[in-house]
Amino acid sequence: MAQVIRWGILGCGKIARKFASDLQLVNDAQLVSIASRNPENGQAFAADFSVKNIHTTYEALATDNEVDVIYIATPHNLHFENTMLCLQHRKAVLCEKPFAINARQSAQMIALAQQQNVFLMEALWSKFLPHYQMLQQYLQQGRLGKIMSVLINFGFKPVPPYAPRIFEPSLAGGTMMDIGIYNVFFALSVLGKPDMIDAVMTPAYTGVDEQCAVTFRYNNGAIAQLFSSFSSNLSTEADINGTEGRIHLSNRFYAPGNNFEYYSNNTEGRELIPIEKEAGFGYQYEARHVGDCLRKGLTESPIMGFADTMLLIETLDAIRAKAGIVYDADKI
Repeated sequence: MAQVIRWGILGCGKIARKFASDLQLVNDAQLVSIASRNPENGQAFAADFSVKNIHTTYEALATDNEVDVIYIATPHNLHFENTMLCLQHRKAVLCEKPFAINARQSAQMIALAQQQNVFLMEALWSKFLPHYQMLQQYLQQGRLGKIMSVLINFGFKPVPPYAPRIFEPSLAGGTMMDIGIYNVFFALSVLGKPDMIDAVMTPAYTGVDEQCAVTFRYNNGAIAQLFSSFSSNLSTEADINGTEGRIHLSNRFYAPGNNFEYYSNNTEGRELIPIEKEAGFGYQYEARHVGDCLRKGLTESPIMGFADTMLLIETLDAIRAKAGIVYDADKI
C-alpha cells in the first residue's frame, strides 16, 4: 500500500463534509474521488474540497482505480447495500455508524469482507478520540474500582424542517440509531455485554422512537441507565461510577473537546484532566487509524474490530425488540 492513502467518499451530505474537512488534517491521506447522485451537490462538494474525480453513480466510485478506501456517509438504511457494493469490487470500506440496520446485515457485510480479504471498519469515531483513550487508561489502572453504574443522557430538540434521518422510518430514523447508539457504545465499553436489557420508548408522529429509555443490568450488580431524546435538549453527559471514584464527561461526551473530570472517593474535590484538542471536528483520528491499518495490510481493525461491531448491533437489536422499534429491514 502506498504511503499516501487515497480516499473516496460515497454520499456528500453534512457528515461527509466534516469528514472531508478533517481528512485535510491527515498528512498521509488525500481525498481523490467522491460520488453523489445529485450532480449539483457533487460539483459543489468537489469544488469545496478540490476533488479531482466526481462520480454520479456509486458503482463508478466502487470501481475507481485511483481509490484505496471509501468512506460511506449515506443514510442509515443504505449502509448495507453501499458497503456490499464496495466490497464486491474489493474496495476497502470505512462505514459510518450505525454499521447497518441489524445484526443480520452486519454479519453479511463482515462475511463478504473476509471472503474478499478486504479491510472493513465501522466508523464509530468516539473510540479513537483522546478522552475515550484516557477513560480506558483510568479503567485499566483501577482508578474507579469496581464499576457499579453508568448514567448517560443524549438529547436535542430538532428544528424544522427536520432532517430526513430524524423521523423517517424508511431511513431507520429515531433516537436509538442516530444518537442512542453512543450511549450504548459507551456503556458496553465500560461494563461489557449486559445480562439483562429493558427498554421503553415514546413514539414520534411517524412511529419511530422520539425518546428511548434503556436499562442494562449485570449479574455482578452493575446497572447502566441510558436515555436518548428528540423532544428535549438534554445535558448530553456521561457518568461512570465505581467503588473508588467517578468520571464525569460533559459537553458532548461522545465528541472531542469535552471536559474530563475525575472524582476520587478518597479525596475531596474535582480533578480536571487536560485533554489534547486538535483543530477540526474529530474525524481525523479514525481516518489516521484506517490509513495505518491499510499500510500494514490489515483487513480488520485491532481497535474497532468485527466483534465490537457485532456486540453493538446485537445489543441495539435487543433494545429495539424490547422497545418495539421495527424497520423494514427487520421484516426480510
